[in-house]
Amino acid sequence: MREWSDGQRRLRESFAEVFSACGEGHLQRDQGGEFPHAQWKLLAEQGLLRLPFDEKWGGRGEDLLSTMHVLEGLGYGCRDSGLNFAVSTHVVSTGVPVQAFGSDELKARYLPSICDGTAIGAHAITERHGGSDATSMRTTATREGEVYLLNGEKCFVSSGPVADLFLVYAKTDVDQGMFGMTAFVVERDTPGFEIGPPIDKMGLRTSPFCNLTFTDCAVPAANVVGRPGRGYFILDHVMKWEILCSFIISIGAARHRLERCVEFARSRLQFGASIGSCQLIADKIVDMRIGVETAARWLYDTAERFAAGEDVMVDIAISKLLASEANLKSAADAVQVFGARGYLTEYGIEKDLRDATGGTIYSGTSEVQRDKIARMLGIQRP
Repeated sequence: MREWSDGQRRLRESFAEVFSACGEGHLQRDQGGEFPHAQWKLLAEQGLLRLPFDEKWGGRGEDLLSTMHVLEGLGYGCRDSGLNFAVSTHVVSTGVPVQAFGSDELKARYLPSICDGTAIGAHAITERHGGSDATSMRTTATREGEVYLLNGEKCFVSSGPVADLFLVYAKTDVDQGMFGMTAFVVERDTPGFEIGPPIDKMGLRTSPFCNLTFTDCAVPAANVVGRPGRGYFILDHVMKWEILCSFIISIGAARHRLERCVEFARSRLQFGASIGSCQLIADKIVDMRIGVETAARWLYDTAERFAAGEDVMVDIAISKLLASEANLKSAADAVQVFGARGYLTEYGIEKDLRDATGGTIYSGTSEVQRDKIARMLGIQRP
């Protein structure tokens, strides 16, 4: 087990009450697919969105592992998985690349509102025909004087319907593959930028997503994040942060679910004994514990190596696979442990299963992660 300092423990504990409060009413919001604006404001006021950002821009200056430790607490304490996912998207996919690669002008313009939550962030990378193959994107950005004209479409943009700022990836050189991608900050009201209606989906329903359309959308050249043509490397950095932060939230949720299953297995009586005394039920709960602890260790150990500047390409893929699949199996087994109650919406267990399903798809599918590991082992195409 990882040892946390007194300061790190106090930091996480300082959020516990607000995390619990933000989960209230999550089942009703899930049914309506409503973004929880009031709960977002609570988390922002508590300072959650400020964690990994420099104090110069209104942040709290916490390191990656401390940020993850708090986010695990978010997953454990807040039952609104869509809200938790929106927090990760905002902090990691919008704020982190601006801080790591943006000019001082971009940081001064956007990071304060990202830190205080008054501007909700989203990122746009996926396209209908490409999916996980980001380098085949068809959205283009053409330089015209002091602006770039963006043309194309993005799909499945998490938080898109409610976002104010978008980190958009487009091709500035269609012949250069990964070296032709560029990242831009695009504001919601930019002319030529159309935000589609919310799309109904299986899980994470309080984090709405939508499609985006760009038609000669004029984005100032000053809004390029990093340098033109460096978008792939920015995306690679963001995806590492995204996997580490998003899936430590999932592990927090899985820990809470594990505790619910243990309590239920002890108290639920069938045939004169607790259902936990049935080895088949006990095995499911033991596997939940093993999955949680294994995934957490991989995530934190990989984060430590990533923060130290080491190559963690394979470690990230393994961590993502372990965390997403352990969370999904845990949720499916919890339905079985709770039986008919697990199948009812009022207990929230079936919602856990719907929410967990997305984890094996977003941030690179399980199949893509396994293919990446196989390539690094030298048994797949380079």
